Amino acid sequence: MSGKAIAVTGGAGFIGRFLAGRLVQRHVPVRLLDVQAPSHDFGDFQLVDIRDGDGLRQALKDCSTVYHLAAAHRDDVRPTSLYADVNINGTRRLIESAEALQIKRIIFTSTVAVYGLGDTEFKEDNEPAPFNEYGRTKLAAEIMLREWASRDPARSLVIIRLAATFGPGNKGNIHTLIEQIRNRHFVLVGAGQNRKSIAYVQNVADFLVQCEDFLSGMHVYNYCDKPDLTTNELVSLIRRSLGFRGTGLRVPFAVGLVGGVMFDAVARLTGGNFPISAVRIRKFCADTVVNAERAYASGFIARHSLPAGLER
Repeated sequence: MSGKAIAVTGGAGFIGRFLAGRLVQRHVPVRLLDVQAPSHDFGDFQLVDIRDGDGLRQALKDCSTVYHLAAAHRDDVRPTSLYADVNINGTRRLIESAEALQIKRIIFTSTVAVYGLGDTEFKEDNEPAPFNEYGRTKLAAEIMLREWASRDPARSLVIIRLAATFGPGNKGNIHTLIEQIRNRHFVLVGAGQNRKSIAYVQNVADFLVQCEDFLSGMHVYNYCDKPDLTTNELVSLIRRSLGFRGTGLRVPFAVGLVGGVMFDAVARLTGGNFPISAVRIRKFCADTVVNAERAYASGFIARHSLPAGLER
């Protein structure tokens, strides 16, 4: 590992905060790039938008490795063109900067959303079939980065397709589920037998740090923590951690989906943003089973169990 800095785009974000903390523990210079100041001091901070090519190139000077975490990722991003603007154009600017500065290593956090929805286990060699703009634009970014890596055998590209990630400070789907259950606003949609692969953020950060040591070439890994949980099991674990019993109220899938469609219509008319939508209902009730054998075969051992993570 060189004495140059390691850059983290999206370094002020949820995963970026935990990754930066782990990198600092390795006693390497860390440079955080983001459009907002971080709530932590794990490294030198540079205020920069990854779509700004000149600003990005300046911020990445003297860096040997880039962790590319910055993304438009929420399922309520408006306008939807921001997905392409940030995830595709931002990645294009990053590639241009890496080429100009002779940066040879990029570690990219992608998503299992590139696989789409399905009832089969997602493996790295599966044909991608993204169903939403987030998945489509992250897949496009993967393709661009693969082209970058293929142009020089000395370059190293690691793509990590993350399952839904949760942990302290998260505002994503698992956090929303926990808060809805905590506030007794949660209604379980469907039978709850669909299986979910999820990931605890501190384990994700540990795996990302390990990826910095991989050799040149292209590497693609799924990451989730095991075992997979049915929605019933996940809800029950959360309820127990909050001191509740059972799985609570539930409604059939068809009823929940109609409710999601109705909320979508109201959102279009009012410009509002509601926690219920047809897309969220479909995602919640779908199987999302991720095969992470390749990640664990690399020698990685997760330090935290899923129940322990959910209790934090």
